[in-house]
Amino acid sequence: MAVPNPGEPAAGDPSPASLPRPRWGFGAFLLVEAVLLASAALIGAILHSGGGDMSVRNVLIGTMLPTVIAAGTALVITKVRGNGPLADLNLSWSAGDVKLGIKLGAVGLVVTSVGAWIWTGIVGERNAQSAISALVEGQPMSVQAAIVMFLYLWLLGPICEEIIYRGLLWSATERLEWRKEKWGRLAAFGLSTAVFAVSHLEPLRTTLLLVISIPIGLARLITGRLLGSIVAHQMNNFLPAVAILLTALGIVEV
Repeated sequence: MAVPNPGEPAAGDPSPASLPRPRWGFGAFLLVEAVLLASAALIGAILHSGGGDMSVRNVLIGTMLPTVIAAGTALVITKVRGNGPLADLNLSWSAGDVKLGIKLGAVGLVVTSVGAWIWTGIVGERNAQSAISALVEGQPMSVQAAIVMFLYLWLLGPICEEIIYRGLLWSATERLEWRKEKWGRLAAFGLSTAVFAVSHLEPLRTTLLLVISIPIGLARLITGRLLGSIVAHQMNNFLPAVAILLTALGIVEV
């Protein structure tokens, strides 16, 4: 199946021109980012209030909940101030988008692997480690907890992050008054790629995250919809999620 033109509605979707202009923009994204940071800080403070080492349950909660809350806030904003997430974030089903997402995600896996290898050689293995890898290191989990972490990193986490960055931020950027439509798409691609990398708050890995996010952003840019970038992100996260799963189970030592 051929991939539709960017922004072209999938079969059965209403035309964007027939819908009222959403009443949200960059302010909505900034609010969602504030919710993400505030919820992470609050949840972290609550989980650490008892002192001592973080339990497996607390690691799972502290890792997953802030991103889920932020993505949920983004969805609520599109519902209350716009036409809902399907229309406002260009989230619709397309087999062509899935296929392209898989292809670009596979490319991203290769790029990520090569980039991580190079980056590890530059900054050292300890500094190249992701924040989540550092959390699970030396803290074996039960099979159930490890599977929950794996499914979040592989499937749910990418959905939430894509809603925030290549959904909310991308759409807000694209709706600005640009001389040509393509400039809006390119600006959205560049800004969302940069903000996605910086927002992880891992300074030593920001350059690597920029490289990782390019194939994901290309899926959104080429298709004009969010599904492609979600699939590409999930593909890109698969092997790292497997590695963290094996580490969490104590099968592989880092």
